[in-house]
Amino acid sequence: MEFTPAHRGSFHEIDIFVLMSEFLDQDIQFLPGVGPVRAELLRKELNIETFRDLLYYFPYKYIDRTRFYRISEVEANMSYVQVKGRITSFETVGTGSRQRLAAIFRDETGTIELIWFQGIKWMKEHLEKEKVYTIFGKPSEFNGRISIVHPEIEAEGEISLAPSGIFQAHYNTTENLKKKFLNSKAIHKLVLTLLGKAEGKISETLPPWLTGKWKLMSLEKALVVIHKPENMHDLGNARYRLKYEELFF
Repeated sequence: MEFTPAHRGSFHEIDIFVLMSEFLDQDIQFLPGVGPVRAELLRKELNIETFRDLLYYFPYKYIDRTRFYRISEVEANMSYVQVKGRITSFETVGTGSRQRLAAIFRDETGTIELIWFQGIKWMKEHLEKEKVYTIFGKPSEFNGRISIVHPEIEAEGEISLAPSGIFQAHYNTTENLKKKFLNSKAIHKLVLTLLGKAEGKISETLPPWLTGKWKLMSLEKALVVIHKPENMHDLGNARYRLKYEELFF
């Protein structure tokens, strides 16, 4: 059989599709930041075995990270708050499994308490007094003091993976994963790493006439937006595209 240029083009497209599929079908342990130990945890706890599984592990909620609160504004009944300030003191309380690390966090309007029950040794070695940090977490009240348990904490000027969107994605996780520092933030960072490596390698699954007719967002853009939305309009379009595809197939 003699192949025409049209045939060669078709085979070229098939080759590209195969390469894209092979990329997403890689074992999750080969993603930077994972490795064999974390890979086994992700398989066991979340059924994430491949790059594709992680890409399709969607957030269950998003939180606006554009607003900063002053400590004087923080109340125990708030959902999540973001505050900038300094740690002025540390104290280790209790012994054994009941041990916790407490830190006083201050800005120009007041103080709150930060509490860690896990990762105490790491926190004591890496957090510094009087250094400017941004904390994020859910406030509560204990013994008449506002506190945040296991806050996300980032030093001023620390370089995070970016862009991550103004709405931070939150992922379901488990207690076993949290004990191994695979909380929602850690999973989000792994997703951002994967998105960076997957650019141009996510093949379209729907025909052009269909995406054009219904004005559907491309699959690659939908997967990027679902993990790091910049606005609610794009997030709605990404959800629509992914739900439409699920129903279509």
